[in-house]
Amino acid sequence: MNPMDLTGIGHDTICAVSTPPGRGGIAVVRVSGPQALDIVQRRWQGKPLSEMASHTVHLGHLTDTAGDVLDQAVLTVYHAPNSFTGEDVVELACHGSTWIQQQVIQTLIDAGCRHATAGEFTRRAFANGRMDLSQAEAVADVIEAQSRAAHHVAMSQMRGRYSDELKSLRDKLLHFVALIELELDFSEEDVTFADRSEVTTLALDIHSLISRLADSYRDGNAIRNGMPVAIVGQTNAGKSTLLNALLRDDRALVSNIHGTTRDTIEDTVVMQGTLFRFIDTAGIRQSSDAVEQMGIERSWQAIDKANVVLWVVDVTSADTSMASDILARCEGKALITVLNKTDLDDDYAARSELNDILPEGIPVVAISAKSEKDIEDLRDLIVKTAYLPDVESDAVIVTNARHYQALTRARDAIARAINGLDSGLSGDLLDQDIRECLHWLGEITGEITTDTILGEIFAHFCIGK
Repeated sequence: MNPMDLTGIGHDTICAVSTPPGRGGIAVVRVSGPQALDIVQRRWQGKPLSEMASHTVHLGHLTDTAGDVLDQAVLTVYHAPNSFTGEDVVELACHGSTWIQQQVIQTLIDAGCRHATAGEFTRRAFANGRMDLSQAEAVADVIEAQSRAAHHVAMSQMRGRYSDELKSLRDKLLHFVALIELELDFSEEDVTFADRSEVTTLALDIHSLISRLADSYRDGNAIRNGMPVAIVGQTNAGKSTLLNALLRDDRALVSNIHGTTRDTIEDTVVMQGTLFRFIDTAGIRQSSDAVEQMGIERSWQAIDKANVVLWVVDVTSADTSMASDILARCEGKALITVLNKTDLDDDYAARSELNDILPEGIPVVAISAKSEKDIEDLRDLIVKTAYLPDVESDAVIVTNARHYQALTRARDAIARAINGLDSGLSGDLLDQDIRECLHWLGEITGEITTDTILGEIFAHFCIGK
């Protein structure tokens, strides 16, 4: 039997180190399953586990198979169903020696445990109804959060805010189904259950709610993986120097030679609680060099994928020959014009040719990337220009690509139902579209899923979670 099959959950007891691998002050070993208390008792010297109340902490000693003391440890016990997994759970906090960790796992396996697979504790929590699938996935997002914004969104989802929104949608859809099926039941009788305008209003409301969730994914993905910011401009404008200044690290190679950067270079930094992913690009110019042309094409692609574009202009030359191409590609993007190398020319305003080129409303900031003069002003402007959603509000923000795909399919299904209502489509055909919409929402929460989907989701979790 595959240990990750739902049919196997609850039939065996699993263990794993839940703290990060390596040596530390302490390590926590988690045990979960129907025999958790009995198995740990075989390796425990201290108060009997059978006498311990749930959610209590106890000091004692762990022993190996031969009965020799391995370590002094702190034991926390959780009785089913009031635990993370919904099963009996024991957590052992021992000293963080890698040898001790290995020996504790080995002695537990010898006593009857099986080593947990990736994400198996959280998968058991889902299978035992402690959380739905969207909340289970949020557990991994909380662990992986790299910024305050990402942490806030993940915590909101793990605590059920997103699930509540989906439940509200599901209730509306079920009401829709009830109205349609009532119409089918009395289709041959003169019974008025609801006029089509009422059903259409309900369908439009559902479409609006799904669209709002789906449309939030663009910002949600940026919050989770880093708001993409492309640094573009002509060769030798100081893009790589600017990247290093923003990151406070010598990440990119800097040279006075034109065309040094031939490929994109990416790195992330947290600014004002949000993760930004900066992309240094090859200088944009006319070139016959095949390799440089490939780099320039990737620069254009970086602009297409970015939420924010920093157009870096060298004030000592103010070459605007590629300006129209860059501005055209940045149309619809959050664009900031960065006048660089002001340490070399303090009269840049008089020499700049940008005043007649830049569209109205495009912010301009003058800096010296080399001396990092006014870099903080640029950082503030980037955060302001990024138009990030207010993560402190109660609004639900979708961050998961799987959820986004399901939402777009649910939106397509409800859109077909709306078109069907407008064209007088029969109730049985409308019913199919509504049930398909329910299906896709159910895939997000796990009401409708398969072992294959679950395997893919939980395989990305760390072992011990």
